[in-house]
Amino acid sequence: MSVLKIKDLRKTYHTKKDEILAVDNFSFELNEGEFVAIVGPSGCGKSTILQMICGLDKKSSGEIEVPLNIKIGFMPQGDSLFEWRNVLKNCLLGLELTNNVTKENKEYVLNLLKTYGLKDFIHAHPNNLSGGMRQRVSLIRTLATKPDILLLDEPFSALDYQSRLAVSDDVYKIIKKEKKSAIMVTHDISEAISMANKVIVLSNRPCTIKNIYNIELENKSTPINNRKDKKFAYYYDLIWKDIDYHV
Repeated sequence: MSVLKIKDLRKTYHTKKDEILAVDNFSFELNEGEFVAIVGPSGCGKSTILQMICGLDKKSSGEIEVPLNIKIGFMPQGDSLFEWRNVLKNCLLGLELTNNVTKENKEYVLNLLKTYGLKDFIHAHPNNLSGGMRQRVSLIRTLATKPDILLLDEPFSALDYQSRLAVSDDVYKIIKKEKKSAIMVTHDISEAISMANKVIVLSNRPCTIKNIYNIELENKSTPINNRKDKKFAYYYDLIWKDIDYHV
């Protein structure tokens, strides 16, 4: 079942002297339970697409169709946690902003924190957490409002390589266990292949869809294990050739 339909999405930025076409003719359909990654050259408009989908940026033209019963949650770059709020209060922020801090919703957040290894840090502040733990808190804050679709904008970009691998496993498992659909923007081809069912490759600005790859690994598992799959290098080579990193 489709949970998101995008047709001929276009974004133009206007300056005093000119107009800049950032996104052109972007069409795509997200199905329930799918994990889709978007990759492309730096500055091509990947994050702009996510921001238009969730309403943080206005589209210039095109259609974004979301069924009335479908909610969207956005996880920005970095963890964006407030250092003066403890873990629980950071996770309740979205519910506070929408005036939905009910007993039931608070219990839901507490259960997420306990389930995903943060039971002993509920009253800790972000500066006492590792980078990976901060990312889990950020994801739980996004999950707190019970979205059906998660939009992840370079969620691991602030982490070192080893932490990035471990946290991608954590985040993937949480998304799958909570049965969410997801779209993730990343510069990391390996990350995209190891986590996603489908990878969308964008061209240079103005970005259009260059290719869409269905990732069909032989022994689909967790992101770390997926990197060992026989077909991993095959997909990596295809996507690498599609992206011009020298522009």
